[in-house]
Amino acid sequence: MKDQIDSYIDSQIKTLQDLKKHTATIEKIGKKLLEAREAGNTIYIMGNGGSASTASHMACDLLKSAIDQGKSRFKVISLTDNTAVFSAWANDTSYDMVFEEQLKNFLTEKDIVIAISGSGNSPNILKAIDFANKTGAYTIGLTGMGGGKLAKTAKLSLIVPNDNMWRVEDIHLLLNHLFVSVFLGDRYQPPVKSK
Repeated sequence: MKDQIDSYIDSQIKTLQDLKKHTATIEKIGKKLLEAREAGNTIYIMGNGGSASTASHMACDLLKSAIDQGKSRFKVISLTDNTAVFSAWANDTSYDMVFEEQLKNFLTEKDIVIAISGSGNSPNILKAIDFANKTGAYTIGLTGMGGGKLAKTAKLSLIVPNDNMWRVEDIHLLLNHLFVSVFLGDRYQPPVKSK
C-alpha cells in the first residue's frame, strides 16, 4: 500500500510541476473571471460525475469565498445543481441536451461558460460549448488526458498534464481554490464560529 500511496503523491507532484508551464493560461482564465465579475456578467459552470461536483464547488466558492469587501460579487450558476430541470431534460429529450437547454434560458454574449471534463469528450459538454460559442459567449475548458474535443472547441482551454482521471479531477479542484486565493491575495480565511 505504501508504494501505491507514494506513487499517487509523486504523480501529482509531477503534474503540479508540469502545470507551472501553463501559468499564462491560468492567469488568462483568472482575468476573464474577474472581468465578468466587474461587468456584472454571469458565469455558467458544468461537468459530469466528479466534474459536476467540482462545478458545484466552484460555484459555491465564487459566490461566497471569493467575496472581496468593497468590490462587486460574482454571478455564478452551476448547471449541475437544479436536479429537477436537469433530469427533466435528460428524461424528456436526451442526456446530451441537459446543459445546452439550460443555457438557452439565460445565456448572453457577455457571459462566460466553463466546461469541466476530464476527457474533454462528453457529448453534453460539447453541445453546450458549441451553443455558447454560437451565442458569442466566452467559453473556457478545463480538461486533462490530452484535452479531447473540448480543448479544440472552447475559446480558452487548460489541459491538466496527466492521463489519469482521478488525478485530473484533483487538479481541477485545486485550480478552483487557486483562483479564489489569487482573487483575494490569499487573504481568505474560513469563518470560525465561536462556541
